[in-house]
Amino acid sequence: MADLPAPNLDPDAWHQSLVMSPLLQAARNTYIAAVRRALGDAGLEDLPRRGPFVLGAVANQGSTLADAVAGLHVTKQAASQLVDTLVMRGYLERTPDPDDRRRITVTLTDRGRAAAVETRDAIAGVDAALVERVGPEAVATMRAALGALVELGDESHVDE
Repeated sequence: MADLPAPNLDPDAWHQSLVMSPLLQAARNTYIAAVRRALGDAGLEDLPRRGPFVLGAVANQGSTLADAVAGLHVTKQAASQLVDTLVMRGYLERTPDPDDRRRITVTLTDRGRAAAVETRDAIAGVDAALVERVGPEAVATMRAALGALVELGDESHVDE
C-alpha cells in the first residue's frame, strides 16, 4: 500500500480558521451531495431530502413507523408526511403490526431497497475517499472526536 498523505495540520490551513459547527455542516454536505448524485444517476431523484435517513433506518433494523422516524427530530406530523410521501412514491410499504394493531410496520419496496443500496454505497465511497486522503488513523481519531461531541450533546440534556 502506498504511503498516505498526512492530514493537513498546518495551523494556517483554510479549515483551521473556521468555527467547528459550519465545518461540520460543510462536511455533512459532502455526504449529501454524493448521495444525491448517486440517487440521480440511478433514476431515484424523487426521494425526499430526509428520505435516505428513513430508508437507511428501515434497511438496517426493520422498523415500526415510530422507530423509522425517531432520529429525524421533527414533529410527528412532519414525519408522517415524509412517510406518506415515501409510500406514495413507492419506496416504503405500510402494514399493520401483526402483534399490535395500533402499530404500523414499514418495509422497503424494491425501489426502496435500491435507494438504500445507492445511499449506502455513496456514503461508503465518501468514507473510502476520506481514508485515502488522510489515512485510517486520522479517520478513527475523527470518529472518536465526533462520538465525544455527540456525547456532549446528550449530556447537555440530562438536566432538562
